[in-house]
Amino acid sequence: MCGRFTLIATPDEVRRAFGYAEQPNFPPRWNIAPTQPVAVVRGGRDGRHFHLMRWGLLPGWVKDTAKFPLLINARSESAAEKPAFRAAMRHRRGLVPASGFYEWRRVGPDKQAYFIRPRDGGLLAFAALYEYYQDAAGNEIDTGAILTTSANALMAPIHDRMPVVIAPAHFDRWFDTDGSEPRHVGDLLVPAPDDLLEAIPVSSRVNAVRNDDARLIEPLSEPVTVDRAQEAAPPQRRAEPGGKRAKPAHERKRQGELF
Repeated sequence: MCGRFTLIATPDEVRRAFGYAEQPNFPPRWNIAPTQPVAVVRGGRDGRHFHLMRWGLLPGWVKDTAKFPLLINARSESAAEKPAFRAAMRHRRGLVPASGFYEWRRVGPDKQAYFIRPRDGGLLAFAALYEYYQDAAGNEIDTGAILTTSANALMAPIHDRMPVVIAPAHFDRWFDTDGSEPRHVGDLLVPAPDDLLEAIPVSSRVNAVRNDDARLIEPLSEPVTVDRAQEAAPPQRRAEPGGKRAKPAHERKRQGELF
């Protein structure tokens, strides 16, 4: 799943990477959390545009938002069939700019936080779905969710899910809901290349939403990476304290995704 991420690039860097018309000004964020405003880029016949949306998708048919679960993620494998995501998957596909994201790996009774970012710097584009919601009183709110997929070789020892990352060459194809049904873009909803990212062990300060500063991504040790030469080899289990082998992600109890 993806429950926290960062956007620390400058507004100009984000605008150049995603090519939208607006010139928004926003501060760097080191700990973006659910229900907070997130940047979402949409594309269509009128070009690409920048929007701020609440992280947590609300389908238009929801009557009581207080009783509806917080949909921050959508499983890419089933989003096109799920009532909450079906319409957005067909008509409202967007991208969430990010500098990286956080995930946690259980180590004995504790959890180790990792900051996952591109090895060569730059930005990530998370595949996203969005909805325009209006309540009974006429109040409008734009909301969104991030699509997830199975983990790649880097992520598998940490968690069994990760955000779907769309390469710049495929932005227009992902945006094109007029010409591309969900089945036509299914090949984009796959794990990121194993050697695209690095996982950096970081402080548990990221656990608290109130902490939002550059110290959150300071490394506790060397980054974990996977090179192409390693991809064919089976992933090795990491040793836990005391010499025991850590269980793979699919065997560990974890916080469930909301979808």
